[in-house]
Amino acid sequence: MDVNDIKTIGVAGCGLMGAGIVETCARAGYSVVVREINDGLLQKGLSRIKGSMAKGVEKGKLAQADMDAAMARIKGTLNMADFKDCDLVIEAAIENMQLKKTIFTELDSICRPDVILASNTSSLCVTEMAAATERPDKVFGLHFFNPVPVMPLLEIVRALLTSDETLEIGKALGEKLGKTVVVAKDRPGFIANLLFIPYALDTIRWLDSGLATKEEIDTAMKLGFNHPMGPLTLCDFVGLDTLLFIADAMYDEFKDPRYAAPPLLRRMVQAGLLGRKSGRGFYNYSK
Repeated sequence: MDVNDIKTIGVAGCGLMGAGIVETCARAGYSVVVREINDGLLQKGLSRIKGSMAKGVEKGKLAQADMDAAMARIKGTLNMADFKDCDLVIEAAIENMQLKKTIFTELDSICRPDVILASNTSSLCVTEMAAATERPDKVFGLHFFNPVPVMPLLEIVRALLTSDETLEIGKALGEKLGKTVVVAKDRPGFIANLLFIPYALDTIRWLDSGLATKEEIDTAMKLGFNHPMGPLTLCDFVGLDTLLFIADAMYDEFKDPRYAAPPLLRRMVQAGLLGRKSGRGFYNYSK
């Protein structure tokens, strides 16, 4: 198989990340089959895709005809069996290893033997997912960043048994999707989160210790290092629950205190202060 043989891409999950992956693939000219577990979630995801593209049209970044053509290439389904004619399938379910392994086992039985299976996980072990299939050489991570249609980076995660051929197809696909590709070994956090998580956790520790206000910390990092946003604003954007989940997964693997979540982060998640998604995190977004 080569990248030009990929005509139809499957996406298992149409949440925030799944919807972004569907949009990106459809806009790049691929037919896309997207599956959700119920019709409510599917319709919400499809509406999110349509709304995202409509914003692109409004801003003059996308022609109406191109939006219409991309939407026509997307097929929503509630049935996993509809992935049977896909040439590559990307799992974009919630970060739960047991669920992901179940999906991979099911995809393995549905898809042709030459089909590549990928996970959009941001922190979990891709090698463990691959072991739930009979094709571990054809499994890798495709870690997109939110918002997927806008963010230029794609991390390809090479699992222990991923073949050279599979890796090369992934790199070529990333380019066709308009992404800049980096390749990482299968370690929790891969490249971006491996470096970001300790930075974010240290920031929260120093905020809690009274080093400075959140505004002063963010301003110092933005202006001192020319970052587009400060670390606490970025934590709110990523989602404090997501940050905590990745930190815990990395601590479980490495047992390194750099990845141990500070009590303030855990308390904020317990209180439902998740960042932008909940209307309040380190900053208040309810207005």
